[in-house]
Formats: sequence, C-alpha cells, structure tokens
Amino acid sequence: MAQNSSRAIGRHHLHIPGPTPVPDRILRAIDTPIIDHRGPEFAKLAKRCLEGIKTIFKTANPVIIYTATGTGAWEAALANTMSPGDRIIMVETGQFGTLWKNMAKKLGLKPEFIHTDWRHPADPAAIEAKLKDDKNKEIKAVCVLHNETSTGTLSDIAAIRKAIDAAGHPALLFVDTISSLASTDYRHDEWGVDVTVGGSQKGLMLPPGMSFNAVSDKALAAAKTAKLPKSFWSWDDMITMNKSGFFPYTPATNMLQGLAVAIDMLHEEGLDNVFARHGRLAEATRRAVKHWGLDIICADPKAYSPTLTAVLTPDGVDADAFRALALEHFNIAYGASFGRFAGKMFRIGHLGDINDGDLLGGLAITEMALSLANVPHKKGGVQVAMDYLTSAHGGAARRAAE
Repeated sequence: MAQNSSRAIGRHHLHIPGPTPVPDRILRAIDTPIIDHRGPEFAKLAKRCLEGIKTIFKTANPVIIYTATGTGAWEAALANTMSPGDRIIMVETGQFGTLWKNMAKKLGLKPEFIHTDWRHPADPAAIEAKLKDDKNKEIKAVCVLHNETSTGTLSDIAAIRKAIDAAGHPALLFVDTISSLASTDYRHDEWGVDVTVGGSQKGLMLPPGMSFNAVSDKALAAAKTAKLPKSFWSWDDMITMNKSGFFPYTPATNMLQGLAVAIDMLHEEGLDNVFARHGRLAEATRRAVKHWGLDIICADPKAYSPTLTAVLTPDGVDADAFRALALEHFNIAYGASFGRFAGKMFRIGHLGDINDGDLLGGLAITEMALSLANVPHKKGGVQVAMDYLTSAHGGAARRAAE
C-alpha cells in the first residue's frame, strides 16, 4: 500500500512577500567563521557595509544598522526623534500602517490616523489638508509606508514630500521601505525623507534579523531634544561607534558578511536593472491574475506594488483554506491575509532573488491550485504571463541592438 511521503520533494516555492529566498552566494558569505567584533578585520567589514548601504538608500547621510527586525527600526525612528505626547500623522494603508500606529500609541505618542479602505495608497492631498489645519505646527511627523506589504499598494513619497512643503509645515517625514527597498526606486535624500526604515529580509535577500534607519540632518537635530526614552536604539551611540567601524554592542557579525555581498550583487546587476526586473515580474503576475478573472486588492493601477500582488478571492472562497491546499499539494507558500481582508485574499510575492522562470513556476502552481480548489477562474493566465515576458525581453533585445 502506498504511503504518504514524509519528505517534501523538490524545492519549496516561497512566494510570500518576505522573507525572500536567500541566494547561495549570500548563504556562503554568512556561513563563515565568526570574527572578533572588536578587531581590525571586523572594522573593515563594518565600514564596507555602512558605506555600501548608503548607496541602496541613496543617501550621503548615516544609515544606522540594527540587529533587529523592521519593527525595531520603526521604534528607533520614533524613539530618537519624538517626545511623550507628540502628535504625528499616520496613514491606514493596511495592516502594517495600523501596526506602526499602534506602536506609536504604546510609546506615548498621539497618532492621528488617516483612514483608507486598504485598497489605495497614502493620499498626499489628505496629508496636506491635515497639516494645513495644524495652525500651531504641533504635528511633529508624518509616517507612511512606501509599500504596504499587506495589500500591495505603493505610495508616492516624492508627492507626499511636496504636500508637506506646500502646507508650509516643519513636520518630519518618516517612510517605511521594508518591502520596497532594493526592489523599486527609492531616494532618501532627493525625496526629502527624514527617517527611512528598512529591513534585511526582502529586497536585500538576507535572512530576517537586521534593520536600518537612514537619517537626515533634520532628524539628527530633532534627536537632540527628543524626550522618549531610548538606550539600545540610540542613534548617537551608534553613529559615534560606527565612525571607527564598531558598534556599541555585539552586532550580527555574520549577517554583515551577507549584507556586504548583497550590496555587491545589487550593484553587479545594476539598481535600475533590479527595479526593471521587479516591475516586469509584477506586471506579468497582474496580467495572469486579471486573466484568471480575480480582483487585485490595490484598486489604483498607478499604485500597483512592484514586489507583491494581493489577490481577492471570489465570494465564498476561503483564501486561507486555498493557501493551505496549495502548500499541501504543491509545496508553495503565499502571503497570509490580514484585518478587513482576513480570509479573503492571498498575496503573491515576486521580489528578491527571483527571475522569470521562478515566477512562471509559481504562477503555474497557482493556476493548478485554483483548479484543484475549485476556485472559479479562466484558465490560461500563465500563458498570458509568458507572452508578456517574452514580449518584454524581445523589446529589450531590440533596443540593445539599435
């Protein structure tokens, strides 16, 4: 009698929007002997990382590297610049915008939430109106997610900066890039961002456990008078020690080995090529989803995420049951559903070290899973994605030959 195998055959198809698969080259860099984090070899590595990561955020200012998840970097941004009772604007772009707001409340801040339907990006006009109503300039910061990981919406950070300036308001601008950094264009300095939050486990192709604060001069000035308590998160302590290539506490030494290689890999491909690849794979995914007759959570095509596509399941279809079935039969993992869309959506991640073949494999599995789960859909979405990718590469080849 045949028995169920206790071993998963072949590779696991990880299509969650982070953590993303870690390339072998980075795994090999991490899998090296521990070095003395107070020695000269480490100082050389740390300086390489501290300078290199600036090129990813596109800033000339310091980038602080924490041994923590992105949630820690959220807290660091607030703890270093705010005082108890400070008013801040936050935007409900989805689950993670909501979680950042909840953190602010726990820290003793007064977040003013701009509510949305979770299907649209942050609205610069709404932010500008809020700031114009603040006649006494009491609001200290505007906090937005560049890419809302729970819904797949991308907000226009340059437009939000312009809205703050149009309101004539001194509020700081904080931006979460955890699921957009190193995957789509981001410009900390040019866009006038004061604190950018990043994480290691998505576009940077590293395991979870490392996060970042890129900081402006204005943010550093605000930190001098901020009254929220901080110790582990202190920018001053980090920047002072980083100048000599060290940290005020034991850092994640082997994650830094991986970060150095990740930065090299991104530049070897070329950042613009990285962004174009993500855009191409995202468009192929959306074309497949639309052909299947399924709805995309993001309702604004100008705000489609380049790193993930959140798919709304038809009425009566339990998205979490679909995810479980796909994992059991095809060894594929999708992103979970949250909040107001709990049980009603699944998220297809297409970011990090992924190419056309990787994506098409995931889309083919998805189409099989839709059939197996009896989800109403139109077959042929994978072929539509293939046709688009072939055309995109053909266009690139013609341009290269001209």
